[in-house]
Amino acid sequence: MPRDKTDVEGGLTRKGFQPIKPGADHNYFIYQSMAGQKARASTKTSHGKGFDIDDNLLSQMARQCGLTKKQFLGLLDCPLSREDYEKLLKQNGKL
Repeated sequence: MPRDKTDVEGGLTRKGFQPIKPGADHNYFIYQSMAGQKARASTKTSHGKGFDIDDNLLSQMARQCGLTKKQFLGLLDCPLSREDYEKLLKQNGKL
């Protein structure tokens, strides 16, 4: 099910993703742990307003963040806490 771009970006920032590369061709986000450590988990969205991110792109974003699509949607919707996300990153060698 497609997700509104604003909701996806808001979910990412609430869970510790920091916007980087202002003025670039896309909106880039990288995860910064609660201890301030940058992880090898990042993603991007297109510029623009008022559009949805389709399922295919959500799956790609999930992979970039080291998650399955189901886990990624849980991260955005809050069932997957930031602490649990960091545990997954550590298990996968991304933090």
